[in-house]
Amino acid sequence: MKIHAIETGKVKITKNWRIGRGNGLKRFKNTLFDSEFTEWLPIYVWVIEHPEGLIVIDTGIPVDANKRIWFPPFMPLVQRAAKFKMTPEQEVGSQLRQLGLSPNDVRWVVLTHLHQDHDGGLHHFPNAEFVVSFKEWEMAAGIKGRMNGYLNQRWPDWFKPRFVDFDSQKPFGPFTGHHTLTQAGDIHLVPTPGHSPGHLSVILVEDDLMSILFAGDASYTEELLIEQKADGIGADPDVQQETHRKILKYAEQHHTVYLPSHDPGAKERLENRIPINKDLELEAQAV
Repeated sequence: MKIHAIETGKVKITKNWRIGRGNGLKRFKNTLFDSEFTEWLPIYVWVIEHPEGLIVIDTGIPVDANKRIWFPPFMPLVQRAAKFKMTPEQEVGSQLRQLGLSPNDVRWVVLTHLHQDHDGGLHHFPNAEFVVSFKEWEMAAGIKGRMNGYLNQRWPDWFKPRFVDFDSQKPFGPFTGHHTLTQAGDIHLVPTPGHSPGHLSVILVEDDLMSILFAGDASYTEELLIEQKADGIGADPDVQQETHRKILKYAEQHHTVYLPSHDPGAKERLENRIPINKDLELEAQAV
């Protein structure tokens, strides 16, 4: 089956956002007030032409992603720390049509989490079934969600996703639960909390040996996964690092192509089916 990497604009974040520094409130302040920024990073959406229907993983950002937000009061600081670069032609709907695919034909949209660079293109998929973890929805919906920094005021009125409650599901390898999306049993959703409390990842099992793991923001790059470095925006670095260990444990058992949403090397790894670099992992363990 074909898998497409669609780059929906770019994002630049503070260096303390990409790799967190400090603990608790100090970590959050270091993230927002850092004066040093990363290079421009891709914002990938993944599209799987599956026999059971088109599957889109995340939706990228809208063209007005930099529009000023004043509530809650800390949001201008968040916007200063995460800047977007985008044109209308880069929105996910337009790029799907350039591939000869119609957004109206998408069967499932799986959201790894509900931050705006992942849910900003919801409006392109009025006919799709959206899937999100129940825990992420609890964090993101309503006034509580707004106070947590989720931009739920931008969601379409008709946005009513199907929830996956991993707490009631059986384990999948090292992951504490899972949900099988397809009748073929080749696409699984697994909990990967840390960057956000209800973050999930998608695993496509291509065959007995090879898996493709669409990681959202479980880590920003493959290197940071291997080094088990948590970002500065997640509420609990220990939880994120435990997720990293589970992903690496899965990769010990299956050749795994690891595809975070903001990793400049992800598209090449997908095209060439390059699994997680075990040599880098061994080097990180030796340090």
